[in-house]
Order: sequence, then structure tokens, then C-alpha cells
Amino acid sequence: MAGKEELFRKLPSVDSLLKEDQAKAMAGRYGRQPTLEAVRRVLDGLRAEILANPDAVAEEDFAKARLIAYAEESLAENFAPSLRPAINATGILMHSGLGRAVLSEEAGRALADVVRGYSTLALEIETGRRGQRDSHVAGLLRELTGAEAATIVNNNAAATVLILNTLAKGRDVVISRGQLVEIGGSFRMPEVMAMSGAVLREVGTTNKTHLRDYAEAVGPNTGAILRVHHSNYRILGFAGEPGIEELVALGNTHGLPVVDDLGSGALVDLKAYGLETEPLVRESVAAGVACACFSGDKLIGGPQSGIIVGKAGVIQRIKKNPLARAFRCGKLTLAAMEATLKLFLAPETLPERHPLYRMLALPVSEIDRRAKRAAKSLSKSLLPPDFALEVIDGESQVGSGSVPVETIPTRLLSLRLRGANPEDLGKKLRRQRPAVFTRIRDGALLFDFRTIRPDEDRLVEAAILSLFR
Repeated sequence: MAGKEELFRKLPSVDSLLKEDQAKAMAGRYGRQPTLEAVRRVLDGLRAEILANPDAVAEEDFAKARLIAYAEESLAENFAPSLRPAINATGILMHSGLGRAVLSEEAGRALADVVRGYSTLALEIETGRRGQRDSHVAGLLRELTGAEAATIVNNNAAATVLILNTLAKGRDVVISRGQLVEIGGSFRMPEVMAMSGAVLREVGTTNKTHLRDYAEAVGPNTGAILRVHHSNYRILGFAGEPGIEELVALGNTHGLPVVDDLGSGALVDLKAYGLETEPLVRESVAAGVACACFSGDKLIGGPQSGIIVGKAGVIQRIKKNPLARAFRCGKLTLAAMEATLKLFLAPETLPERHPLYRMLALPVSEIDRRAKRAAKSLSKSLLPPDFALEVIDGESQVGSGSVPVETIPTRLLSLRLRGANPEDLGKKLRRQRPAVFTRIRDGALLFDFRTIRPDEDRLVEAAILSLFR
């Protein structure tokens, strides 16, 4: 049995490893300094093993090819992007943590076109002069919503801040107490309003706000009336609040702008997909609001953004606010949003062309067929005897604050392994490439094929099989 000193003498030098062809190729791919550091880390690790337990060190541990391979694994991991593809098996269609809605193929092609080189972001083709970057989407938004004008910023919270800062900085903004919601990331509407410079003037109660509550709050320092979509919750039972038409009429009486923060921003009626109706942007515009704002990455299914539509004079004032530059979108957002909005020009084709509406329209029978096919395929493999697999009834969610009290019937692939911690199994799935995210309930991993794309079915099966290798 070799002693520690003898084992240390067997260690190859850093220089000798770097002279190997495999190491030279690594240096060309990752750079010489990172390669040098990776080789040193591997050798340091082997030295530590010799010191801790020399009897566990084998002859093959000193092979140059093996040591370089370890270094290459380390480099590959360090250089791998942290933002990487994932498979959404959770059943939450718009999963905030997984990037919300999936972009359409049209949006993907638009992104590919503009990343290759220069683009007409803010120059007019006819004149060659400076133009407005939001012109790429403004016309589409006017057509789809009926608004006089439109602009776009980097998210809906930014849109709210920009609007209130423009219309009501230092002045009261009247809002129902029941609409002081907390949105994702613990951001609360009162805090968002405070950042805008507006002064919160809450009226009514959590469950009930009357038009007279708004009217009594209006005074010389009132700058605007604000309605905010409830987003992640619903108040049921003895509850009520004025409609947007009533608020606009009140605003007109007092010469006050009415702002409608619609949250998800529905351009089509969700009743067509068997769901509760979300507030439609076109209806708010028709009611006469000064402006409405909503997310571009929720029910529209585009990139993260905040859209503002409304009266031309109001939108022009908003665009002149210095904050508009801080919140503006880049070419990638505009390219993807333009392509996404064009899909809504033919709403009848959304289930075929738009990933979100395709998932909403997917029949349970099709989900059941795919789940059973996966179960049958997995059952033919060599699985542990304590492994249990079945297809069960379940429910999907729209997510991201849209129709929060409703679910969609679905079928789930349920996986159990006796004696195994489902949290540990879930972590192993998330470490796959692509990462697989599931639900865990009653000790079982649940895979919802409504949010798993058809071309991902085999990848999910492979990820499940990897748990038992």
C-alpha cells in the first residue's frame, strides 16, 4: 500500500497537464487562465483526498486524461448559462418563476431577425431621421384596443408609476381600499404609488366601496381616480365596487382623469375558453378612461413589458415624462411584442398559433392520451419495484393573477417511489437539462401535460428514467 509521500510524487504537474492536446483545446474554448485555474483545482482536490484517506486513492486517479476531464467538467459548469431552458410540468400556464407565458414561434423568429445585426429601432425608413421606438407597436395597440394612442414600457408596475407621476405627482389619487393589492415580489400598490410621487387617498372598505365614497373623497388636491385589477384574489359574497363607466362619469364631472390598471390585459374574452371573463382593455377604452395600463407578458403572452393605451393628449404627456426614458423597452422586447400583437388580429387562430391559448384550448382527452402514453412507455422500462405510476384527474391554473379562483380540468401523471423523499426527486429533476419543474402533492410528483409541450414528452420520460439510474 503506497504512502502519502509516494502518492504525492505521482501527481502530474500543472504544466504537464496543460501541454496535453485536450487541455490545449480547453484553453482555446474557455481561455488559458480559466483552464489553468480549473486544472489547479482538480490537483488540489486530489491532494486533499490523499491527505484525508490515501487508501481510497486508486492508480487511475492519476491519469492525465481523467484529471483533464474533471477540469473540463468544472469549466463547462462554470461557463454554462444560469438562465436555461426548463420544462413546465406544474400545470400553471403563466408561471412567473418560469418566465410567464411562452412566446410564439412568430415572436421567436422576430427575435432571431433583430439579434443578428442592426435594426430600425428608432430611425424612420422614409426620412432616415430619428423616430419613436414605440411606433413598432403603437399602431397595433390602437387597432386592437380602440385607443387614440399607445406606448410601452418595461413592465406594468413601471407603467403605473409613470402614469401617476405624470398625471398626479404631489396630488391625491383616489382608490378603493379593496384594490390596494400586493403583486409579485412583495411589491404593494401603496408603495408603487408612493414611488410615483402621488398621494394615496383610499376610500371604502375591503369588501364594499360605493361611488359616493369616491365622490366624497374628491377635493381641490385630487389629481386622478385609479382603479386597480384585484389580480391574485377575489372577494366573494357581500362585496361590490363601482364599474369603470361610473368612475369615468364621476371623473368627467370633476374634470379628473380616470386611470385603469387592468393587470393581465385581456384582448380577447376568456369565455371562449370556458373561463371567467377578465376585464377587456377595449371596454375600458370605450368607457372613456384617460389611460389604461396592463402587462404584455400575461394574457397577451408577449415579452415582459407594460402597455399604456388611452387618449392622445394623455399618452403624449406620459411619453414626455423623463421617467419614460428610464422605463423604455429595447429592440428585443419591441420585436417580440410586435409579432405577438399581430396574432390577435386574427383571434380565431390563437389556439393554433399562440402557445398560451393553445394550452387553454387543449381538450382533456388529448392531455389524457399523452399522459397515458408516457405512463405506458415508462412502464416498459426497468423501474424499481417500489415505483408507482398512474394517471389521475387534476386541475391546471392560468396563473400570474389571471382568473385566480378558477381552475381548468386536466389529467396528471402521478409518480411515487416508496421510501424516497419527493422533494429530493424534485430536486434531481430540476437539475436535468432541460430542468423539469413539477408539483408535489401527498408524497407524489405530479406532471401536468397541459403545460408540457408535445415535443417535450420524451424529454420528460427521459428525466423520470434518470431518477433511477
